[in-house]
Amino acid sequence: MNAEAIAEQVKPQHTVVGKVISDKMDKTIVVQIERKVKHPLYGKYMTHYSKMYAHDEENTCRMGDIVAIKQSRPLSKTKRWVLVEVIKREEQQ
Repeated sequence: MNAEAIAEQVKPQHTVVGKVISDKMDKTIVVQIERKVKHPLYGKYMTHYSKMYAHDEENTCRMGDIVAIKQSRPLSKTKRWVLVEVIKREEQQ
């Protein structure tokens, strides 16, 4: 098999954007993902939140930053995501 055939078989990596809600751990951030879900009966849109643990190799993220993370192999018991980029920095006060 050549490299092109292998690249076609690999699944595209899932990428999401969220807000950093914790940076207390070493090389790990907690990112809160927000998504809108329509109620099946009433039709009202509700906000659902998910917390995801992501690997931050250089400890660059701070609380409040907007970041992009992508899915990866399991790095620990709970960590399944890796930091791709910091989209927007939180303003320091």
